[in-house]
Amino acid sequence: MAAMDGSQRSSLVDDTELALRAWLATGSHRPGNRLPPELELAAMLGVSRGTLRTALDRLEETGEITRRQGSGTYVGQAARPTAFHEGLEVLRPYSELAARRGVNLTVRDLEVVERRIGGELGDVFGLDPESEAWTITRTILADGEPVAVMCDVVRPGIALPPPARLRDAIEAGGMVLDVLLARGVPVAFAVTRVRPRMLSGRESVGRALGVGGATAVLELEEVMHIGSGEAVQHSSDTFAPGGIDLQVRRNLEVAAPAPLVRAAARA
Repeated sequence: MAAMDGSQRSSLVDDTELALRAWLATGSHRPGNRLPPELELAAMLGVSRGTLRTALDRLEETGEITRRQGSGTYVGQAARPTAFHEGLEVLRPYSELAARRGVNLTVRDLEVVERRIGGELGDVFGLDPESEAWTITRTILADGEPVAVMCDVVRPGIALPPPARLRDAIEAGGMVLDVLLARGVPVAFAVTRVRPRMLSGRESVGRALGVGGATAVLELEEVMHIGSGEAVQHSSDTFAPGGIDLQVRRNLEVAAPAPLVRAAARA
């Protein structure tokens, strides 16, 4: 009987840990925010304080929470498995995502040139294929490791900074979306397509990302639109394995963690 109780107690701790992690992931609390007292959290989840404390110990080990003696428990910073952890339901520049995860972005092989847009992008922008547009290509490094090759084309007629200033902004780790927003371009939404791709080290993108043999990567094609629906930017990004973690989360607004169903059943 004692062994069975111990097994149940361990499983309940697992459930409590997962419930807390899911609650924190809703975005109701930001890093540095103070969490409710342990007694209150335990009551919310329907578990004992001992079970809750063990689950909190695990979250503290991963950095997802921090405890300050005499002050309380605070939201910490989750361990970073990837350079970019992207929720597709909200449009954010990759520079912002990287900053939130404590990742330092740098750039190499940067090219900023005006090029003919061609038929495919002519269709995207609704313009003559012979039109020329600023094209920005580069390899993105996160903490010194190559994680993506990005190519952005900005709609002809959009007022960008002079080429030298544009290069400076991108070399500093900024994204083209950052530049557009800073110039007052009213970007409202993006349409994103995600495709898997096999990449070899013989291809230029493969060499840039440092892949060896055939490697599975993700390609994101994204078109930024203003509120009227007009396309203002086209992005084609190839991410190295582990370079991005995509998710779409759909949830109702949650004010507090819900009681554990299993905890209620065991009571």
